[in-house]
Amino acid sequence: MTLIDIKKEIKKLENKEKAKFAKKYFKAFPGGYGEGDEFLGINMPVLRKLAKKYSNISFEEIEELLNSKFHEERVLALLILSIKSKTDLEKCVQIYLKNIHKVNNWDLVDGSAPEILGPYLKNKDKSLLYEFANSENIWKQRISILTTFYYIKKGDFSDAIKIAEILISKKRHDLINKAVGWTLREIGKKNKKLLIDFLKKHYNNLSRTTIRYAIEKFDNDERKRILKGIF
Repeated sequence: MTLIDIKKEIKKLENKEKAKFAKKYFKAFPGGYGEGDEFLGINMPVLRKLAKKYSNISFEEIEELLNSKFHEERVLALLILSIKSKTDLEKCVQIYLKNIHKVNNWDLVDGSAPEILGPYLKNKDKSLLYEFANSENIWKQRISILTTFYYIKKGDFSDAIKIAEILISKKRHDLINKAVGWTLREIGKKNKKLLIDFLKKHYNNLSRTTIRYAIEKFDNDERKRILKGIF
């Protein structure tokens, strides 16, 4: 199986109507966060099947696919990279970081950062995540917080909390506010007290979006109280 085979199969799966919807959904219009991106209209379940089918393509072909102008081809490249990371994590991270500018929408970030950077940085210095959190690039910011999902699942919340504190320290894009809220919600599933303490401490710096995402699993009365700043 080669990249040529992949592109032939993808071309057959192209759906122009779905592509139009995807362009709106991922804000690829002028002024949107995905401005300039192009779509083929292929949904995620199909892309996951393709990733398994073509998981043995070379790293060079993955990198070429990751530099495609088409959103779905970049998704596919990251899915294959995630599969290969189970056996050659070092090489996968090398390609991931080299082409980080192509991980440029929320779905690309969310499906790759915890799977690739998460395990790679597990027992390593995590200064890269803090560098990303402090950058002005929203995708690097999102990568920084989404990578911590790998650690949250294992009961380690320290980096997630620290990075969340960086990301709420100044006005951020709503996609980052949502990501922080989502992260806090996941922490709260395992340690509700830690989540409440964080919300209490940082309440005045948190966007309403972040708070709503963080507490969406709470009962209605508790949500209402917290939204009013009552703990």
